[in-house]
Amino acid sequence: MADAEAAKRLSGLLNGISQSVFYQKSDVTEQLLKAELFPELPLGEFTALHDRMKGLLRSMASADMDHAQLEAFLTAQTRKQGSGGVSAEQAAALSRFWKSQRVRVRESVLAQSRWEPGLRGISWRVDLQAADSQGVAAHSGPVALVELEVGRTGQDSEFVCLEFDEARVNRVLKKMADIQESMDRIIQQT
Repeated sequence: MADAEAAKRLSGLLNGISQSVFYQKSDVTEQLLKAELFPELPLGEFTALHDRMKGLLRSMASADMDHAQLEAFLTAQTRKQGSGGVSAEQAAALSRFWKSQRVRVRESVLAQSRWEPGLRGISWRVDLQAADSQGVAAHSGPVALVELEVGRTGQDSEFVCLEFDEARVNRVLKKMADIQESMDRIIQQT
């Protein structure tokens, strides 16, 4: 019964650390985890356990370890001598946690590494001005109107409207061609 309780508390610690580290839940603090899960453990021992588990989770996430990599990593960690290693029970808890949470952690890490806001959509049209506000026939050329939909993950979109005359459209197309050429060169080199 004591082993099941210890495994449950360690699982809670791993979940709490992941909430703090990978999902930016600022209300899940080291102090809260100690008070809720390990109130009897001296502060120094808890801090060492917390930091060790946090470091291991970060290593697992940064490498996006698959099952084979995870097993090799945890085996190496259990063989370490002294305070740097983990027990077999801790390794089992880390393995269970990672098997159930790997996909969610990876998605969170990727979402945090993306530049924000991102482009969600683009629409455009070409307008011809038939007359100015006084009703006098206009002789200006066509105008391209471009609407960009941008936004951050989990938030509403914002819209940016741009207006281009023919010369500006040609400059944008030239820059886009330069970008394409650069990308093609990089792809050919690799």
